[in-house]
Parts: sequence; structure tokens; C-alpha cells
Amino acid sequence: IMWPVLSAFIFCGCVTTGRDGFEIFGPSDETSEAAKIVVEANRELTRIKVLYRDNEGKRLELKTALEANNAAEVKRISEDVVQIINEGMNLGTSAIDKVEQAREMRINDDYKEYLRLKSEALKKQLEAFENYRQAARSLRDNYDPKNSQLREKVKVEFDQRSENYRTIMEKARDLSSQANELYKDSLRRQREK
Repeated sequence: IMWPVLSAFIFCGCVTTGRDGFEIFGPSDETSEAAKIVVEANRELTRIKVLYRDNEGKRLELKTALEANNAAEVKRISEDVVQIINEGMNLGTSAIDKVEQAREMRINDDYKEYLRLKSEALKKQLEAFENYRQAARSLRDNYDPKNSQLREKVKVEFDQRSENYRTIMEKARDLSSQANELYKDSLRRQREK
């Protein structure tokens, strides 16, 4: 399971009061309320990080079971992975909803764009994890070490979905990096005032 990437998207503490009573992203009516909602989203993302930490060995277990052609272990571990990803995706969806709620508030344009980019990054991550979840489901439902043709088909599908996961996750990292750069630029502009 690759949850540390998701936990890397925990949002910067992007709303603090500046010297002039302005928020880092500039003056806005509902910025502090939006920040509270973002804190709630961060709690969801922190729970995902804990899920990952508690289950980080599953990928190695699954790889070992596949190499040993141990169908019972592949199915058991795959089921665990599906359940863990389902729980993480529920938390991720909740975090996205909160970020979107904050984004719809009366906040300044920089903060709104920052939240848009973070939301898009989280959506990409969920898309990536959906690929990984489908790969685990396929292993759980179809892996049969006695049927070499089916076994190879499932392994190929697993490899393809894993590659899709990596590709989509890279796009998510790019979006998050853009958001972080926007945050840094906004800080610089605020300090220059």
C-alpha cells in the first residue's frame, strides 16, 4: 500500500495572521473559517497516514505470497488491501469534500486556487488508489496458481494497474507541488508588503 504519498499532501498551515491583520493569502471574509475546515480535512489525511503506517508491510507480504504461488495468502492479503484502501478512500473523499467546502467560501483568489490544486491532487490520488484497489480485487477474486494462463493474466493486469497507479500518482504530486509553490509565492508577496 502506498499511503505515504497521500499523507504528503497534508496541507501547509496556510492561514495565519500577518503583521497587518491580513491573512497570508490576503484579506478575506471567511478565510479563518475555511482554515478550520481545512484542519478537519488534514485530520482525515492524518488518519490515512496512520492506516499506511499500520499496514505498510502488506505489499511485501503480497509479493512474497505471489512468488510462492500461495493462493490462500494472496487472497487473504488482497482482501486486507482492498479493505484498507476502501477505508482510506472514504477518508480521502471526506477530505476532498471538506477542501471543496472551504474553497466555496468567501476567500481570496490565491487561497481558492491553492485549495483547487490540493483538491485536484487528492482526486488524482484517489484515482490512483482505485487502480491499486482494482488490482488487489483482481488478485483476490481470480488468482489461481494451478491455472497458469489465468495466473499470468492476473499478474499482467496487476502490473498494468500498478504502473497506472504510479503514473497517476506522479500527476497528483505535480498538482500538489504547484499548490505548494503558490503558497510560497503568496508568502513572499505578503512579506514584501
